[in-house]
Amino acid sequence: MTDFDPKRHRLGWIGAGRMGYPMAERLAKAGCDIAVYNRTRSKAEPLEAAGATIVESPAELADRDIVFTMVATSDDLLQVISGPDGVLSGSGGPPRIFIDCTSVSEEASAQAREDVGKVGAAFLAAPVSGNGKVVKAGKLSIVASGPKETYDEAVGYLACLGRGVSYVGEGELARFCKICHNVFLGVVIQSLVEITVLAEKAGVPRHALLEFINTSVMGSMFTQYKSPALVNLDYTTTFTPPLLRKDMDLGLAAARKFEVPMQVASTTREIIQALIGNGFTDIDFATLLELQARASNLELKPENVAVPTGLED
Repeated sequence: MTDFDPKRHRLGWIGAGRMGYPMAERLAKAGCDIAVYNRTRSKAEPLEAAGATIVESPAELADRDIVFTMVATSDDLLQVISGPDGVLSGSGGPPRIFIDCTSVSEEASAQAREDVGKVGAAFLAAPVSGNGKVVKAGKLSIVASGPKETYDEAVGYLACLGRGVSYVGEGELARFCKICHNVFLGVVIQSLVEITVLAEKAGVPRHALLEFINTSVMGSMFTQYKSPALVNLDYTTTFTPPLLRKDMDLGLAAARKFEVPMQVASTTREIIQALIGNGFTDIDFATLLELQARASNLELKPENVAVPTGLED
């Protein structure tokens, strides 16, 4: 965006966790005037080196033009916006625009939209697709919904966060798109582990199959950056099975509401339930590979092969 001025608005940012930190860092490094709050201040303090200002409470962001939120839960979102020490409790405000990038329920999003609307502010739902490594590589994707004029005003900042922003309409439609995205995520990872185990039982090393898949028309950013986990059995947590189950349940509930049959998604949901029942809870959902291997009488071993993620500089 050639006419984008990163200093046109004064930004606030709430949440410096696994996703929030690199997202705020990208805005700071883009030259934005950004102030950051995080519940544990020490986790946000390194952002000062990138040019950010650290504040002690969400209320201190009340005089900012645009406030982003990237927090853990629906309750956290409502707390930092309209709670006793939330942004709306501060003086000198309120901000003109709130942008929430958290994956929260449609109900919480609608409540936040209502709360900020009462003071004349606008609200964009802008959930994201990716993880911290994807953010750092500049390949995060964002789906946004809310007033079109608000989106048009804020899109330059959203574009700084990654490689693409999709506007899908008013209200909470972006939340619905994120649920659809995560249902697809569940189906894709299950299909990927099935073919990976099938190929290995036939004698094909996992890294060789996945290299082929990733360079074919079936490859994607997801299959590529998930390949090291499947090849080397590195299940460092990015997204847990219980969280994936939650989103599968939300998607299937919507399918029932709209009378849309989703046979593949329904089966995948039950496989994820079996994964959780086997004790895979506080670990990455790529452990679906372990469940598939057990069901196939295959003993998995790390291949200890360097596998590109597609996120390298």
